[in-house]
Amino acid sequence: MIDKHPKDGFWLISNRLKREGFEANHKRIYRVYKALGLNIQRRVKKRIPDRAKEPLQDIEKPNEQWSMDFMSDSLYNGRRYRILNVMDEFNRELIEFEVETSLPSTKVIQTLKRAIDMRGKPESIRVDNGPEFISRKLEIWCYIKGIKLKFIQPGCPTQNSRVERFNGSMRREFLNAYIFDTLEEVKLMAREWIDDYNHHRPHGVLGKLSPIEYLNEYNSKRNYSV
Repeated sequence: MIDKHPKDGFWLISNRLKREGFEANHKRIYRVYKALGLNIQRRVKKRIPDRAKEPLQDIEKPNEQWSMDFMSDSLYNGRRYRILNVMDEFNRELIEFEVETSLPSTKVIQTLKRAIDMRGKPESIRVDNGPEFISRKLEIWCYIKGIKLKFIQPGCPTQNSRVERFNGSMRREFLNAYIFDTLEEVKLMAREWIDDYNHHRPHGVLGKLSPIEYLNEYNSKRNYSV
């Protein structure tokens, strides 16, 4: 019976035995059930803790707050892939990205390491409640690095609207504009598009400067004041 129904729990097995005429009471059946090591460990759905509403605040300096988010698309052959974007909310600069068919928390950490090597460490990172972001590995890594993870409330993507706005631009101007055959094509052309976005694309919220121009202007003013 167990071989035919390996996922049946104790009470279902007990009831099946009684239907077949087995007379032992449920306590005896349970002792045998435990002795044979048949206890089924139930998978418990991970519950997302309540998230406090944290409205978008004005960012005063670089690396004060980054934000991360995922996008997804498919190659010409239908193979799905994902993109992880890491942005500095101060100047809307896309610091780093990753393109793969799968992006678990270990890949998220590797991407953040590259971003930090290039740009320095952020004080905080705003993320949604995706499984890669609520993972224990990322939580521990950020704690060790002294980086605060700020989670948006479930179902409230506007609380991460700065990187969401970038995703919208990338979707319209890049992903929807080309057909890709391989992941290498996506990675190569994405880096070219992001380089133009960071260095040449004017942003109304940045006084019609590009992200890098805005950052350079901030650094110039800061050095002058010092």
